[in-house]
Amino acid sequence: MTDPEPRGDSEGEASAPLRRRPPRSLAVHAAADAGIVFLVAVLPALFLGAPFWAIVVGAILGGLPAAPFTRRAEARALAARPE
Repeated sequence: MTDPEPRGDSEGEASAPLRRRPPRSLAVHAAADAGIVFLVAVLPALFLGAPFWAIVVGAILGGLPAAPFTRRAEARALAARPE
């Protein structure tokens, strides 16, 4: 169910738009992507008997190539914000 009233203060004014900011650094995206790859892979890999260090290295090697793509996606999303 959708809310028919605009969100904001009690007088019905819409809330202020989000401020403009540059996308986060490539290092932040690499760390976040490696963390996501780790979380996705850790249980199946441990179940299959992979050593923990191999899972960590695999997560880093899987997250690094994804970082430029996620940073570009964030930049597009930030550019699409209304002024």
